Amino acid sequence: MLTLHHLEQSRSFRILWALEELEQDYQIQYYKRLPTYAAPPELKQIHPLGKAPILQDDDRAIAESAVILEYLQSKYDLQNQFKPQNDEDAFQYLYWMHYAEGSLMPLLVFQLVMNNVGKNVPFIIRPIANKITGGIKAGFIRPRLKDHIAFLEEYLSQHDYFAGQFSFADIQMSFPLEAILTRTTGQSPNIQAFLTRIQSRPAFQRAKQKGIE
Repeated sequence: MLTLHHLEQSRSFRILWALEELEQDYQIQYYKRLPTYAAPPELKQIHPLGKAPILQDDDRAIAESAVILEYLQSKYDLQNQFKPQNDEDAFQYLYWMHYAEGSLMPLLVFQLVMNNVGKNVPFIIRPIANKITGGIKAGFIRPRLKDHIAFLEEYLSQHDYFAGQFSFADIQMSFPLEAILTRTTGQSPNIQAFLTRIQSRPAFQRAKQKGIE
């Protein structure tokens, strides 16, 4: 039996969405974040790192979004609906599955950390902390994010999906693209159009309902 250990407001929604696309039988174990926004310690009983998502398939506990998506696709997507089979699309699928968390999300997480530094230091040193983090954001994070956003906007201006037809690569990319729209300023019309397109899928809508405890 498949069990998704689902943490609110987390990457685990992508796995919930994939399960709905596959129309698999599964159950959900819901977890609430702590007041500090950290995951609850109960998740460490499932996997030593205590991070979501975690998918259990009988006695196997699987972590990491891309690994879980690949596992679900290889085992349960018997018609290969969610992974392209021709060479070029398969290459794009592989690239975007790893780009999402390997290149894009680290910058967005770093930005989030820098944004919160000033809130978590003593008041007397807050101006200094904000000056330091402001310099890091202006000199390192924003220029690199700008390059990534331009790269994505250009790609999505020519492609409806990341790897030919809709695939699990689109689900993998959805989380960082949503973060771009909520954590950056400026217009990203192709990213917005892509998210609107994939979020209109019935499986996404079902997952959205089930993701609320």
